[in-house]
Amino acid sequence: MLRYTLMRFGIFVGCLLVVWGLVYSGLAPRGLGDSNGLWIILLALVFSAPISLVVLRKQRDLASENIVRRVDRAKANLEANRSQEDDTADDVRGTQAQGQAQAKAS
Repeated sequence: MLRYTLMRFGIFVGCLLVVWGLVYSGLAPRGLGDSNGLWIILLALVFSAPISLVVLRKQRDLASENIVRRVDRAKANLEANRSQEDDTADDVRGTQAQGQAQAKAS
């Protein structure tokens, strides 16, 4: 997931540099008043999102599979712990029942 995030950030920074160059060369419109920096960031976000969607599809799928595997493993561990606790609780109840039966027999 870290790799995907870094790659996405790299695409954004690349788009930011390209948009900055286009705005300051006059090929792209400037923002209104003091909003030029915000305008450049907004344009970079608009351009980097579809690029990331297409270019990083494989990395996104790999990250998703990794997350699914971890969630499945965590669920399996929780289920194993639950069944272990149930077995322990059954053993305790069985021991208590035997103790009560012996007490009544005495």
